[in-house]
Amino acid sequence: MFFGFTALLTLALFYLANRNSRNSHIILTVWLILQSIIGISGFYTETDPFPPRLFAIVLPPMLLILVLFNNYKGKQFLDKFDVKILTILHVVRIPVEIVLYWLFVQQTVPELMTFEGRNFDIISGLTAPIIYYFGYIKKQIPNKLILVWNFICLGLLLNIVINAALSAPFRFQQFAFDQPNIAVLHFPFNLLPGFVVPIVLFSHLVCIRQLLKEDKNQIK
Repeated sequence: MFFGFTALLTLALFYLANRNSRNSHIILTVWLILQSIIGISGFYTETDPFPPRLFAIVLPPMLLILVLFNNYKGKQFLDKFDVKILTILHVVRIPVEIVLYWLFVQQTVPELMTFEGRNFDIISGLTAPIIYYFGYIKKQIPNKLILVWNFICLGLLLNIVINAALSAPFRFQQFAFDQPNIAVLHFPFNLLPGFVVPIVLFSHLVCIRQLLKEDKNQIK
């Protein structure tokens, strides 16, 4: 239930970041409901097929992000987002880390996926309010430092995504054979790779795009 609240909080903050895009709100809500139903059905728990069935929840958001960043209308859509809200959205990474630690205790994810292992993503969640307040409200942090923060946090995200993927019980598993990452195969935790992570990734990319664009305009 706690993770379900985290997913809904992610959705709510994303809505606030672009209140006027009704279509995107509908698409996201439908996607969340659809993946919840599929997760409850146990579809992702079958690990023998190759490529893994979990790819069905990961690839569509990644492809959508790629499309949005590579066409004119998509870029117009991206530039309408409120980067302040997209920055504070990263606080959802704090409850995510709490859930991952609880899942480790329950022996459904390996230790390397927690802040006691290789996962330092909680730093992003803890520093997000600082960047939001001093960077966007007080304007005491320059854009270049906010940009650096986004790149560092993006790196932290990619670090845990790679470790999570390589510790899942698929044919390409490389880590954590004694306790593989099986939680994400079940509802509601399948919403982590299929919903929360793509939105967090999207938020960083949009902020980076807008910050670079703003710096470019200032140079002109």
